[in-house]
Amino acid sequence: MAFFDIFKKKSDTPAPAQPEVAQHEQKELSAGLEKTKAGLFSKLTRAVAGRSTVDADLLDELEEVLITSDVGVETTVKIIRRIEERAARDKYMNASELQTILRQEIAALLEEAHGSAEHFGLDTRPGEPYVVMVVGVNGAGKTTTIGKLAAQLAKTGRKVWIGAADTFRAAAIDQLKVWADRAGATMIRQEMGSDPASVAFDTLTSAKANGADVVLIDTAGRLHNKVGLMNELTKIRNVMAKVIPGAPHEVMLVLDGSTGQNAFEQAKQFTQATQVTSLAITKLDGTAKGGVVIGISDRFRVPVRYIGIGEGIDQLKMFDRRAFVDALFGKEEN
Repeated sequence: MAFFDIFKKKSDTPAPAQPEVAQHEQKELSAGLEKTKAGLFSKLTRAVAGRSTVDADLLDELEEVLITSDVGVETTVKIIRRIEERAARDKYMNASELQTILRQEIAALLEEAHGSAEHFGLDTRPGEPYVVMVVGVNGAGKTTTIGKLAAQLAKTGRKVWIGAADTFRAAAIDQLKVWADRAGATMIRQEMGSDPASVAFDTLTSAKANGADVVLIDTAGRLHNKVGLMNELTKIRNVMAKVIPGAPHEVMLVLDGSTGQNAFEQAKQFTQATQVTSLAITKLDGTAKGGVVIGISDRFRVPVRYIGIGEGIDQLKMFDRRAFVDALFGKEEN
């Protein structure tokens, strides 16, 4: 069972496809990415204005467009190189085709990072809780993401346990409690300043004893130094594995998409500190920096699991790479 299958109600048989629902979801995604789309295309339109062919000057312009859209230098260079190769192979390439070409190359990069499936899932084992350790800096939307995810899971009939292992901020514990109550999830907490690993141990022990389906473990969002962060996260992982072998089954890094290049640095720090297996990129609705989704997934080869496109609980969306590209460029015509 893949992780996204956890959202299916236990007793429900799969419902038939509903195109109108998919269409509604696509419209909502497009609306959430409107600022990124508008920023990218206004720059792209200016770059190709008055040009008839894809030449070195236009590629220089395109490079600047992608970098200023926070796609990242390494990924931008890769895209430009691929377009150069296509231009050399095709001999003549019209500038008006550039949008289609760019769409195809971005889709290819996302497929390389995520695999051929539209969604990315990890295999879970029946009969025990699926454990997700959530990491990220303070302010990235980590606690809110946990709350929204808990609410979505609980809505499908899943028993959700939340571990408040960010014991260094009383506000984090209190905020998580509000979300847990709203979601109908069980939250395990200790006093502020307690050992985070102890909280994780208590949470998994309780979850296992009570037949929980999913456990979400919050962690401190500090980047005081990589050694301290690594030691703390390693200790939490080791303790959890003693309660449930193989836990955590997933380490999800939450990044604030509106921070642009700072999100790249955070991804670098956390991927060095622990084995990050998935990403949640938040706050994309309020920024034109949505290009970070492309750059980070390409550079770190970590699949994006969720994107946040609004404040509502249902606006934490499971990432679909094809839907994402369609939202930016429109559906590809056959």
